[in-house]
Amino acid sequence: MPLYALGELVPSIHQTAYVHPDAVVIGAVSVGPEASIWPTAVLRGDNSTITVGARTSVQDGTVIHCTDELPTVIGADCVVGHNAHLEGCVVEDGCLVGSGSVLLHRVVVRTGALVAAGALLTPGTEVPSGATALGVPARIRPDSVDAEAIRRGVEGYVMAAQTYRTALRRLD
Repeated sequence: MPLYALGELVPSIHQTAYVHPDAVVIGAVSVGPEASIWPTAVLRGDNSTITVGARTSVQDGTVIHCTDELPTVIGADCVVGHNAHLEGCVVEDGCLVGSGSVLLHRVVVRTGALVAAGALLTPGTEVPSGATALGVPARIRPDSVDAEAIRRGVEGYVMAAQTYRTALRRLD
């Protein structure tokens, strides 16, 4: 897997985390226990820090960045869908960030919230616990999240990462 230090900024990947060989991790990035980073995801911690919590999956094609002033923090037990873009935002524990969504500077997604596929969260948006953010720009729909569905997604990706760790082999 391509892991890159940038000067003194060095990734920290927990020994039980899975980073696919085609993902790229650069600089001040921390990946927690049983987390998974999938093909073509790019995590670039060159300006400040990126944190990915325990058992969180960052799926294929996702781009995670930070700014000089704003780290990007993703809590534990989250699912970040394919081709999402997160920059300078906070996603608390137990959230689902849908495929193709964009979370910009100072966005906060509270515990157990959901960002719908394709949603655009403009700077400073806050999604309350248990709410769904959907649309462009995102609108908030309170008390609309199935926490059990998020939990099942987390478990599925933890199990998939275990399979990939032992069974993936390159053919060429």
